[in-house]
Amino acid sequence: MLSIDPKNIPTQKLHGYLLGAVAPRPIAFASTIDENGVPNLSPFSFFNVFGANPPIMIFSPARSVRANTTKHTLDNAEATKEVVINIVNYDIVQQMSLSSTMYPKGVNEFEKAGLTMLPSDEVKPFRVAESPVQFECKVNDVIYTGSEGGAGNLIVCEVVKLHINEDVLAEDGSIDQYKIDLVARAGGSFYSRARDGFFEIPKPLSTLGIGVDRIPFEIRNSKVLTGNNLGMLGNIEQLPTENDVNNFAKEQQRFVGVSEEKKHIFAQEYLENNDVESAWKVLLLK
Repeated sequence: MLSIDPKNIPTQKLHGYLLGAVAPRPIAFASTIDENGVPNLSPFSFFNVFGANPPIMIFSPARSVRANTTKHTLDNAEATKEVVINIVNYDIVQQMSLSSTMYPKGVNEFEKAGLTMLPSDEVKPFRVAESPVQFECKVNDVIYTGSEGGAGNLIVCEVVKLHINEDVLAEDGSIDQYKIDLVARAGGSFYSRARDGFFEIPKPLSTLGIGVDRIPFEIRNSKVLTGNNLGMLGNIEQLPTENDVNNFAKEQQRFVGVSEEKKHIFAQEYLENNDVESAWKVLLLK
């Protein structure tokens, strides 16, 4: 058996061991606003519920292991003392992943991920309309576990209102675990679909994906492509060039001249095989 003293290995390697072993972990899709009212949205898997009376949730936007910087979510929670914790299910997992990209301060991740801002009742941060359950919270405390890269910052939240999409309820009014279709985080690029098991999502590009907001309107409002499809399309550094698309058209004549709906169907098939570049080439065919 490999036995390790945490002090004797690099933090990044220790971080990998912790995340690979302590899994699957629920995901807090945390919505905050800064002091100027600018929205922010980011997922965190250091998260759980810790009581029902009062209803307490804790999540931790840890300090960056590499750069020892703090997350915008932490900065906003410290400043405003409010947060909405949105629950992630399979229908929005790709958009959630895209929102974890390290966009600069002031960028609205709701727009980048193609998610809908829904006004809250008791707090200022917006809810994610597509999330099956949303918890409006007041921040009771922030517990700082250290000042070095990788240190946790435990945001202790008290739920002041919750919202549940009735589509995920069973006949007796409880949450149906099959209908809600929750996902959880594991090590590396792995996630777990509670009802089906593990699957993999490539991590968002460190060079910044274009975001759903940069996808052309007619594609963004497709009747075929799902939110997860759009999340995958938004996680690309730049679109294929006209030359790339033309070469693709010569190789794949079957896509030339088909209707927009057919192109979207073909693109979706590529996305189901994680071939985002080919999906874009189909969509950009004239």
